[in-house]
Amino acid sequence: MKKKFTCMLVVGALLWGTAVSAFAAGSLAPWQAADAVRDALFATQKALLLADEAAAQDQWQTAQELVTTEFAAFPTAVQDTIQHAFADGRTAIAAADTAGLAAARGQITGALYWGAYENLQQAIAAGDQQTAQAWLLVREFRPSTRFSRPGADATLAVQQMGSLPTDTVLAQVNADLLDTYQARLLTYLNTAADTTLLAERRAEAAGLAAATWSILAPSFSEQSGDAAAVTAQWADLQTAVLAADEAQIQATHTALLDVLGSFRAAPLSPEEQARRAGQLMRYLALVPVEYGRGVTDGVVMQDLEIQEAITFMDGAQAAFADLQPALAARDAAQTTAVAQSLQQAAANLQAANRKESVVPVAQMTADIQFVTDGLTAVFPPEWLSQNADADFDVLASVLDQVETAVHAGDYARAESARLEAYAIFDVGPEPRLKAFSPALVAEIDGLFWQGYEGREGLAQAIALQAEPAAISATRAELDEALSQAQITLGDGPSSPTAVATNAAIIVFREGLESVVILAALMASMVGAYKRFRKPMVLGAALSLVATAVTFWLAQVILTSLSRYGEKLEAVVSLLAIAILLLITNWFFHKTYWKDWMKGFHQQKRQVLAAETGQFLGLVILGFTSMYREGFETVLFLQALVLDAGTKVVLEGIGLGILGVAIVGVITFRVQQRLPYKKMLVYTGVLIGVVLVTMVGKTVHVMQAVGWLGITPIKGLTLPYWAGLWFGLYATWQGIILQVGAALFVLGSYFGAEWLQARKRQQRVHGGHKHAQTV
Repeated sequence: MKKKFTCMLVVGALLWGTAVSAFAAGSLAPWQAADAVRDALFATQKALLLADEAAAQDQWQTAQELVTTEFAAFPTAVQDTIQHAFADGRTAIAAADTAGLAAARGQITGALYWGAYENLQQAIAAGDQQTAQAWLLVREFRPSTRFSRPGADATLAVQQMGSLPTDTVLAQVNADLLDTYQARLLTYLNTAADTTLLAERRAEAAGLAAATWSILAPSFSEQSGDAAAVTAQWADLQTAVLAADEAQIQATHTALLDVLGSFRAAPLSPEEQARRAGQLMRYLALVPVEYGRGVTDGVVMQDLEIQEAITFMDGAQAAFADLQPALAARDAAQTTAVAQSLQQAAANLQAANRKESVVPVAQMTADIQFVTDGLTAVFPPEWLSQNADADFDVLASVLDQVETAVHAGDYARAESARLEAYAIFDVGPEPRLKAFSPALVAEIDGLFWQGYEGREGLAQAIALQAEPAAISATRAELDEALSQAQITLGDGPSSPTAVATNAAIIVFREGLESVVILAALMASMVGAYKRFRKPMVLGAALSLVATAVTFWLAQVILTSLSRYGEKLEAVVSLLAIAILLLITNWFFHKTYWKDWMKGFHQQKRQVLAAETGQFLGLVILGFTSMYREGFETVLFLQALVLDAGTKVVLEGIGLGILGVAIVGVITFRVQQRLPYKKMLVYTGVLIGVVLVTMVGKTVHVMQAVGWLGITPIKGLTLPYWAGLWFGLYATWQGIILQVGAALFVLGSYFGAEWLQARKRQQRVHGGHKHAQTV
């Protein structure tokens, strides 16, 4: 490769003097000259369609003279192609052959791009930035979408000439241009074979394809052998189109499709391959989701959902096309099977969109699962790991659907797409980002939900059905924060010290919350009730074991674990709340007001009968209260494990546990020194705060996974710390349920107080009655 590059530099240096002189002789900039030629070619085609042969010949001559004057710097092979095309075009004009003229016109246009590409390569090799920039403007483009190859920008590369090595500039330019021309070539090929189009358009596409292939042929020769046979096939395609030989057109079309699918003119780097693989799998996962929302009982009910499914399928197909040559090299049969299944699924989506036939949702889901399983089997292991860049790419695509739905006035679908986007962020970039930049996570979370530092959140804006312009503005702020997050996560591996410190902070932060919860629940368990501390401690200990097992499992099944992260957290939180409600009621009735020492001796048998249920309930409470924090901690730590390895993270975990242990000892010792009545009041307040906070956070998690609706409180904006520490979010669902939890605690208190007063009255009344009897 180095030898080849050195030869290119030498050839470029020898030829460039001639090229520069020729370029200087022209009176127009290359892009201006190219536009002038294309205008003359179009005028020729128009004149011939109007049967004005003389005007057509004049315009054709003008185009030829422009090329001769302005593009003398083109290599000989390009000049020969152009002159042959001009000769063919003159013959077509004489014969009033509009299709033949269109083919010649396509060849000349394609040859302009070919010549500009060759001159651009020589200018870069010679280190001539100004000339390189001039020739770069004569190029073809394809629409910039989320499905385009990431990180390939020829303009930026040429601008950085002098600061980047020459081979790097060439690689980046080729990544952009060759990708574009290969994509265009596929479009030209399909257009030439499309029987629904006019003969002139098909002929022009065939001519463009033949010339464009010349740009890609050297790469094909380097990767797959002699390109001469394929070059002949492109010429055969043009001949067949001009002869209207449909059988030959379709046969050549099929053969050339196989050629284009077997190589990439600018192969992806390993990092780009992993990113595209991540995009492919994420786009595929979204297809059956959107299809399922659009189809009910075999009938298309939501056209926009089907169109979204098609959009994601387009993204998947674009990513698969980029990876297909590499996959075929690993397992050709499996890759072919996947390609066919993917094509069939895409055809089924198009049929549903046209209302021609609608496959069941279960079949679409099964078809996509077959494709996913096939890709998993053929992907190299490094492609299967989570790729943050791919997450951001797909996340942006889903956010596009939010805006599309808002412009269509469908706010329910916009909210559904917002939840999808947040789920991608939550299980993808967020755990790692939270380990490295918690403040940025806070900003992104706020912009996804109820707002951040006075800025409106996307969930709030959608719920209030804000104007599209307002939602676009919020989206723009969210995009900026997400872009910063992508940069943060793309900065490369962190130092071991930084990773260990982050791990320690995460463990200490989550552990501190666990200590507060445990202290609140155990504060009243003194005296004879001290025995109830044991099941609580046992539950907490079991949660630590479960957390350790989860951490180990996460190393093996990280993707599956993170996929269900928030749903598992919601289930565990609901269970913890249920047990805490029961324990709170029991606490007030047993601990505060009952003369439990006397009751214990008088009702020993009944207490013993209930002992098992109480013990189990306290174990479950201790376990769920701690494990929900432990599970979340494990998810956060996985990002650090992927970044620096298990050993470094374990060192940080050890430091965090030490800090939590010190705080825990201090907390429980201070707690033991409190007077009994003050301790009871302190405990009751803490239990109430813990319950209300847990309810608020659980509601937020359930809203994040789509299990609960979102109704923002208009005009109310809460700071991020209110949600972080107290589970307070500006939605009616959360506030109402938290108020309900607080009323439950107060109700338990006053209910127990009322029962105790009633018992005292009964004892007094019974005593008076007994005295009267005596």
